Amino acid sequence: MKNVLFVCTGNTCRSPMAEALFRDLVKERADYQVSSAGVAAAPGMPASKHTAAILKERGLDLSRFQSRMLDQELLERATHVFAMSSHHMAAIADEFPDHSDKVYLVSEFAAEDALRGRDVSDPFGQGRAAYEETLRSLEKMLPSLLAYIDQTWKKNEG
Repeated sequence: MKNVLFVCTGNTCRSPMAEALFRDLVKERADYQVSSAGVAAAPGMPASKHTAAILKERGLDLSRFQSRMLDQELLERATHVFAMSSHHMAAIADEFPDHSDKVYLVSEFAAEDALRGRDVSDPFGQGRAAYEETLRSLEKMLPSLLAYIDQTWKKNEG
């Protein structure tokens, strides 16, 4: 089983968006579990209103979503961790160094040169247009993540 974990700061904008989009990409695949967390999340918060609204328009429901703090247990279960920014990667490496080998930047495998290696912009506190831009970036990045996982996965992992 591949267990993919997306990580951002508060787990209300970027990582729930990535979680929902990636879950939709693998909806026909029983070999994937997808979740998200934040390095500084207040547990139990809903997804931001713009994140929920934009995803709902694509048929993806976040009405039951609740934010959660990244912890040791989530990292132990994860086979792949995708951080939204280099800051998140550093925070994970500092607090959970034993899991650094499975942490990647979400844009690391992006097909577009302009996106590869870049942080996903944080739309928090901005208008809907910022959330739509974040969504467009993630929609371009996530198929490459799926391809990377599928191409590199070994059955004896996880």
